[in-house]
Amino acid sequence: MSSPSKRREMDLMKLMMSDYKVELINDGMQEFYVHFNGPNESPYHGGVWRIKVELPDAYPYRSPSIGFVNKIYHPNVDEMSGSVCLDVINQTWSPMFDLVNVFEVFIPQLLLYPNPSDPLNGEAAALMMRDKPAYELRVKEYCEKYAKPEDIGAAPEENSSDEELSEDEYESLDDEMAGQADP
Repeated sequence: MSSPSKRREMDLMKLMMSDYKVELINDGMQEFYVHFNGPNESPYHGGVWRIKVELPDAYPYRSPSIGFVNKIYHPNVDEMSGSVCLDVINQTWSPMFDLVNVFEVFIPQLLLYPNPSDPLNGEAAALMMRDKPAYELRVKEYCEKYAKPEDIGAAPEENSSDEELSEDEYESLDDEMAGQADP
């Protein structure tokens, strides 16, 4: 491979050609969303998550940053930020891995085999260890509430402060806000 940027481009194209829906952020190749379906034979089956991926400049020598945008109930995913505690991404990453590995192996393994002894969501970990059927019911409730396939496109967009809105977007925001009553 000649450079990290070529590898980044190749890995992203390979991911886009697979069965995953990929949305580029700001038409760049360093930040994007991937729509991810919960694995079969797991309580996450039927749910669809929007996962934000950020590739560092040194990718593939440094691991991607992965985070769930819509909520998921899992011991190794922070419920508020969506950040993931996964050794293969956080500590044992290798340039031999690529983005397709992340979505076809690493995240499915994370959802199929949670590790409650190393939690980011202590409540989910405790419930899983104390009462697995209740944990699985809570997972399914979250899937129904936050990860319905028809809602995935409605996940909140992230706007950075340096993005500028067009005149039409300003007008539509003004119209939306004018129609809303104060709480």
